[in-house]
Amino acid sequence: MRALMVQGTGSNVGKSLLVAGLCRVFARRGMKVRPFKPQNMSNNAAVTVDGGEIGRAQALQARAAGVAPSVHMNPVLLKPQSEIGSQVVVQGRVVGSAKAREYQSWKPRLMEAVLDSFSRLSEEADLVLVEGAGSASEVNLRAGDIANMGFARAANVPVVLVGDIDRGGVIASLVGTKAVLDEADAAMIKGFIVNRFRGDPALFDGGMRFVSERTGWPALGLVPHFSDAARLPAEDGLGLRREGRKGSIVIAVPVTPWISNFDDLDPLREEAGVKVMLVEPGQPLPAQAALVLLPGSKTTIDDLLFIRQQGWDIDLKAHMRRGGHVLGLCGGYQMLGMRIEDPLGIEGEAGRSIEGLGLLHVTTTLTARKRLESVTGKTLADDTPLSGYEMHIGETSGPDASARPFSRLANGQCDGAVSADGRVTGTYVHGLFSNDGQRSRWLQMLGAETSDLAYEALVDDILDRFADHLERHLDCERLFALSAR
Repeated sequence: MRALMVQGTGSNVGKSLLVAGLCRVFARRGMKVRPFKPQNMSNNAAVTVDGGEIGRAQALQARAAGVAPSVHMNPVLLKPQSEIGSQVVVQGRVVGSAKAREYQSWKPRLMEAVLDSFSRLSEEADLVLVEGAGSASEVNLRAGDIANMGFARAANVPVVLVGDIDRGGVIASLVGTKAVLDEADAAMIKGFIVNRFRGDPALFDGGMRFVSERTGWPALGLVPHFSDAARLPAEDGLGLRREGRKGSIVIAVPVTPWISNFDDLDPLREEAGVKVMLVEPGQPLPAQAALVLLPGSKTTIDDLLFIRQQGWDIDLKAHMRRGGHVLGLCGGYQMLGMRIEDPLGIEGEAGRSIEGLGLLHVTTTLTARKRLESVTGKTLADDTPLSGYEMHIGETSGPDASARPFSRLANGQCDGAVSADGRVTGTYVHGLFSNDGQRSRWLQMLGAETSDLAYEALVDDILDRFADHLERHLDCERLFALSAR
């Protein structure tokens, strides 16, 4: 088994998409490829076939490799739930919450899970492509590190370092990384890649030579900017804010501090007749919106309080008076009800209860059990097929859920709720709009023109074209040779 680790000079230099592209490159050559990220931090997660959750990027990488996502592809997932603390998910299961300082003491035992998962993937793969986290040069976090050089050294995995020229300072970031790493860590790096170049590549020949001369690392490629990469599912807030189409039907999305699973919006952004409008704090919900969509939330009660602080609850009532529609997904569904109860203190103080937005006659009780499951079914109003996944804590019930559930799932259970006038809907199903039929159903209801967009095929087409792009601009044969351990 071979393995190669892609680390970065900083966050958001393109590590995740480079690994996804390389997964597709080598999978197309007939290899059994597996993606792996020891530690990830994201509230945009995916459900795995083995009933756990991992970072959204690793699910995309698994898709690029042509395999089902597994909890072992991302054994440690941190899901921020405050400014200084995160929920900790180990091999797909929540094991607790920790503040940043406290988390450092967890790392030795978490390394055991990381190496266990890496070993399991290694047994079924010809090549494991590993993604680092953040910056390789965070020497202040080096002690006990499980995400970058700590893992690379423990598992003896060679490293390729990626810098992003689009943000500026790429020469300094690459050479500076060599300067701050200790000798043994720097020796793990076998070459470097410069990502997201714009313009004439010949103009940076001298820059590539300079980095190589100062670091001793060979240059493995200068990757030009690939604009369609931004259309692939993202896992951090930069992906949330990418531009979509400029259609006439406005779908307004309030941006709350703990928004999660916002890749639910991606298929809507691809529709020519739709404009997805992100409503930032301090802005009112737009009067021209046909639909207000409340997305998922990692901390539902705090996000609901934030909605009230912004006055969006008042805007929602005005939106309803104008005849608009409202859709709540997962945490957004819980907010639409009459109350949210937290008897166990899942999101803070035990026994807390908060009034909901009152647009659906349902009540949610937060529970210790987290539901993680891929689902299929049909909407009850018109038998339109749906598929997606559930990822939530809490049980929701009430008159609107019992009288007018949104869908019936293949397991016989009903999901969601619809108001008596049909203009407010809540559902726990993420990935709803990736279904072409479901997306067309909603667009028709909103008065938008439907299209022949096949969203899942679009994602695979972009992955293929990105893999072609990497094969043109990276020395993939040398990368494979470097993966020998």
